[in-house]
Amino acid sequence: MHRTVSANITLSLDGFAAGPDGDMSWLIETAVHERCAAGFAGYYRGVDTVLLGRTNYEGFHGWWPAVADDPAADPRSRDLSGWFDAVEKVVFSRTLTEATWSNARVARDLEATVEELRRAPGRTISVFSSVSIIRALLAAELLDELRITRIPTVLGAGRPFWDGALPRSTWTTEELQTVPTGAVVSLLRRR
Repeated sequence: MHRTVSANITLSLDGFAAGPDGDMSWLIETAVHERCAAGFAGYYRGVDTVLLGRTNYEGFHGWWPAVADDPAADPRSRDLSGWFDAVEKVVFSRTLTEATWSNARVARDLEATVEELRRAPGRTISVFSSVSIIRALLAAELLDELRITRIPTVLGAGRPFWDGALPRSTWTTEELQTVPTGAVVSLLRRR
């Protein structure tokens, strides 16, 4: 038995994970909607290890630690901030030499590290929005679950998620939920 490796990503209707110049404004209405936020809170509470690429690590580290003590932040965001500070974070980077966020470490070999983590005791291992890490796990056939929030917006350009060939795989839709903003959240499991 091994730990589940799961990925969580938000995509536009045309398959982009970010708009031009990293624009994420198109997903905010859905991300802050009560139904989506509650679903994500339920998801991350089952995770005790997070895999991040350098870019997402730097972005999350630059934002989340301060939210815990921000009286203007909503309670769910403060809770997520505290969770993010405490959870084990593994950052995959060829250039980063150290990770200064609490409970974070830098790793180089994605496949070997994930295989080691899968065999260790614990709960779900998750990737939050790191396109390069999710695609590498798909290519190595190390991803067990994929949670996609599809926003009904066509961006036309940006950071594509489905960019290039991946090995063939078959997935089962375990859950499907609509959000009043028009987004669809699907939880897929590899067969």
